[in-house]
Amino acid sequence: MSSTTIDPSASGPAKRKPVPRYREQGGLTLLSAGFRPFFFFGAVFAAVAVLLWLPVYYGDLTLQTAFAPRDWHVHEMLYGYLPAVITGFLLTAIPNWTGRLPLQGRPLLVLVLTWLAGRLCVTFSADTGWLAAMLVDASFMALVALAAAREIAAGKNWSNLNVVALLTLLLAGNIAFHLEAHVNGTADYGIRAGIGVVILLISLIGGRITPSFTRNWLVRENPGRLPVPFNKLDIAIVAFSAATLILWTVLPISMVTGTALALAGVAHLVRLARWAGDRTLRDRLLLVLHVGYLFVPLGFLLTACAAFGLVPPSAGMHAWMVGGAGIMTLAVMTRASLGHTGQELRASLPTQAVYLAALVAVMARVGAALLPSWSDPLLHLSVLGWSVAFLGFALSYGPTLLARSKPH
Repeated sequence: MSSTTIDPSASGPAKRKPVPRYREQGGLTLLSAGFRPFFFFGAVFAAVAVLLWLPVYYGDLTLQTAFAPRDWHVHEMLYGYLPAVITGFLLTAIPNWTGRLPLQGRPLLVLVLTWLAGRLCVTFSADTGWLAAMLVDASFMALVALAAAREIAAGKNWSNLNVVALLTLLLAGNIAFHLEAHVNGTADYGIRAGIGVVILLISLIGGRITPSFTRNWLVRENPGRLPVPFNKLDIAIVAFSAATLILWTVLPISMVTGTALALAGVAHLVRLARWAGDRTLRDRLLLVLHVGYLFVPLGFLLTACAAFGLVPPSAGMHAWMVGGAGIMTLAVMTRASLGHTGQELRASLPTQAVYLAALVAVMARVGAALLPSWSDPLLHLSVLGWSVAFLGFALSYGPTLLARSKPH
């Protein structure tokens, strides 16, 4: 038996592909599909890591890490939490792209344990040593990139090799982060490089699934104006964004960089406006994708202001990471968890509360950067919102992710 699906995240025109049924697993349900462990553990880790970060930030707690306190926090969000969710998404999407059976069972367990080992080794790298921590931590993304490349090549789905290229860049950014932090005592280029890759992933994948899901729903539920299909303008915007993010990584403070960032921000606003997000208010699962993507252009514009010396750099970075990455990953995790466990694609009240908490988190965190006199209460509010969002996801969707169900 197999089902068919239109995969909107694939490059090129969406095509119907046979999606094989998952192999029957005699072991843990958690290992029956990639999204199950990585969405669940990723969400729990995202909440716990930020709850730990607050006392570390105020000097009330010391971690046994070789990283500076700020770098540990940034690294574990950028190269810890996000790769877990990206992996969960890709292990679910790639079988749709290739028509091949998904990664399950022991190979999936190896990936999960490698990711967990990376989190422990980085957090206790003062004991394990920075080099051992780097090797264990980097091995996760290396294995994911190799697994993705193998499946895409075996399925002759060459158009999606650009995702493997971005995974490889994320791996390179992680290694650069470790090396830079060891040599200089703190990381800067490694942070900006990683953020740049994440924004490009959102631009590519989010830029396909958001208008595609919106179009499908509008055709069925709310006929009228539809999103503009992916076209050459989208390609040009993503390409210009890539060049701009490279420039920002190398030269974050300059008139040229600021101008390029501002232009990219306006271009992404134009792109988002073409997706008819204003017509999705009745479907919160769709609306949240548009809201999450909104923080991509807002991040570009705030980072442009930082390049001109008008606002702190952390304002734009947190708009990108807490807003763009945080809300978009929650949007993808909730939708995929429902869809691939046979649940109705509907945002329940707890799900909507998760989205609202994440929105509070990003608004408070950007506000803390822009309003120094209110920094402490806004920072606490942001941590509370983030933790409620991700623990809320784990509690609401944990039973679904752990329960045996027929994959769709």
